Amino acid sequence: MGIASLIDHTNLRPDATGQEIERFCAEAVYHGFAAVCINPSRLAVARRALASSEVKIAVVVGFPLGATTTDAKSHEARQAVLGGAGEIDMVINIGALKDGDSQTVEEDIRAVVIASRPAIVKVILETCFLTEIEVIQACRMALRAGAAFVKTSTGFGPAGASPELVRLMRRVVGNAAGVKASGGIRTYRDALTMIEAGADRIGTSAGVRIIIEESSAAAEP
Repeated sequence: MGIASLIDHTNLRPDATGQEIERFCAEAVYHGFAAVCINPSRLAVARRALASSEVKIAVVVGFPLGATTTDAKSHEARQAVLGGAGEIDMVINIGALKDGDSQTVEEDIRAVVIASRPAIVKVILETCFLTEIEVIQACRMALRAGAAFVKTSTGFGPAGASPELVRLMRRVVGNAAGVKASGGIRTYRDALTMIEAGADRIGTSAGVRIIIEESSAAAEP
């Protein structure tokens, strides 16, 4: 099985036009990507473009800072699911985690998980702002709250995914949840490194390039 089925084809640019989102969805269908990951305001465009395909629609919530209220995140998630999203990528309350307020962080995640049913929730930790201990704590909170995945990054922070962090997150969640590596993954080698570290989903805006490079590598003697 190739990498395509593990890729969340991502376009979260604030200036992305409807036409660009349509083209981006067509790429996802053509290459057989797992999902497209988009901003909530582009959900209707993606739903129309993907109506006859098996590509899932992942919508971001509380993005990219995670600093909105739990009520706001829950409402945003519920509206996205009602609009056709099959997956929700939410950002944790990073400030509360840094405060050591685990109850607020976990309740925030749980509320979004409940609001998102039957869609799955991927919890974005934004690991560039966290210590190793905080990454471990956040992964455990996500598990207890019922999340399906833990995810490294928004792609908007000062650093993205690293194999070391992916390995750590995989060790913590084991087989109880997926691990999505996202942020700075631009090449086939980048994607392969993250998969080898334990990621079972890759978030990237460079999905087409990655598939082309994969095909070239497979063709080499």
